[in-house]
Amino acid sequence: MNRAPERGRPGPPADRYRRGERRTSAEPLAAAWEPEGTAALRRPRKRRGVKKLIAHYGWRIYAIPVLLVLTALVVLDTVQPKSPTPGDQNSTNAAETPAKGTPEPPASEVPGKKPQLNVPTAELPAGPQFSEDGVGTFKVIAGASARVGEANAPKFRKYAIAVEDGVKPADYNDDAAAFGRTVEGILSDPRSWIGTKQVALQRVEANQNPDFVVSLSTTKTTHTLCGKEIPFETSCFNSQQKRVIINVARWVRGAMVYGSDLAGYRTYVINHEVGHALGSGHAACAENDAPAPVMMQQTFGVSNDFVSQLNAGQDVVPADGKVCRPNAFPAG
Repeated sequence: MNRAPERGRPGPPADRYRRGERRTSAEPLAAAWEPEGTAALRRPRKRRGVKKLIAHYGWRIYAIPVLLVLTALVVLDTVQPKSPTPGDQNSTNAAETPAKGTPEPPASEVPGKKPQLNVPTAELPAGPQFSEDGVGTFKVIAGASARVGEANAPKFRKYAIAVEDGVKPADYNDDAAAFGRTVEGILSDPRSWIGTKQVALQRVEANQNPDFVVSLSTTKTTHTLCGKEIPFETSCFNSQQKRVIINVARWVRGAMVYGSDLAGYRTYVINHEVGHALGSGHAACAENDAPAPVMMQQTFGVSNDFVSQLNAGQDVVPADGKVCRPNAFPAG
C-alpha cells in the first residue's frame, strides 16, 4: 500500500540525481548517464607534425633553423685554413718572406738579416754607470743658432736637440744646456757636414718645425727605437720619428777603436747618425790605414772584416781585410 508523504516533510529534490549534485547518506547512488561517444566528442583533437611542435614550443621553434645555420658557419670557419695577416708574428715565415715593396727598417743600424757576430771591437768599453731606464718622452733643450754652411747648399736642414726624460743629469755633466752647445758645436764645425758644401744646417727651437731632433736616450728606449738585431750598444736614426738617437751608454763610455778619446767618439757618433738623417748610407774602409769614412760603423770597429758581419745579406762592406784609422768628420 502506498503511503503518502508525511505532512510537513518535503519530498526528495527533483534535481538530486543530477550529475555533480550532493547526495545524503540516505539517498541511493545515482549513475551518471552519458550517451556513448559524447566524451570523445568533447576531447580536444590531437595536433600532428609542425602544428604540434608550435603548440608545444611556441616561438622557440622558429629559432631552430637560425641556430642550425649559425652552427654550420662556425664549423666551416673552424676547418678552413686562415691566411696570415700582415704583421702577424705567429704567421709562418711572416718575418722571413716580406712582401714586395716593404719599406726599409726605420732604424739606420738594423742589418738585413740577424748575423752570427764575432766582433771584439764592438763591445762596450768599461766605464761609469749610465741611465738604462727612461720613459720614452723627450724634452727639447732651449737654444737656436744662425744658419751655417753654404748659402746655396742643395740641402738645408733644421734640427733641435733633446734629452730623454729618465737620463740622469750626471750622464751629461749636470748641464743640459752644455750638452746642447756640444752638439751644436760639432754640427757647426767646418769639418762636419757643412764642410762638404752640400749641406746647410740651423739649430731651432721645438716649435720651429725641425727636420730632425738629436736626442740623448737611455739604453732601454734606444733598444726600442733602434732594434736589438745587433747585440751591441748602438745609436741610430729613426726615420719614423725623425729622431737621431744617441745611446747614453756610448755617450758615457765611447767605443773600443777610439780608446780614451771620448770627445773624438762623441764627435763621430753625432756626425754619423746625422749623416743618416741627411740621407747617407753606410760605407766601407777604402784603403788600408786611411781615415775611415764617417759613415763607416766605427762604433763596432774600423776593420772591414769585422763590420761586414754586421751587414750580413746586404754586402755593404766587403770582408777584404782592409783596416782604416778612426775618423770623426765627413770633411776633415
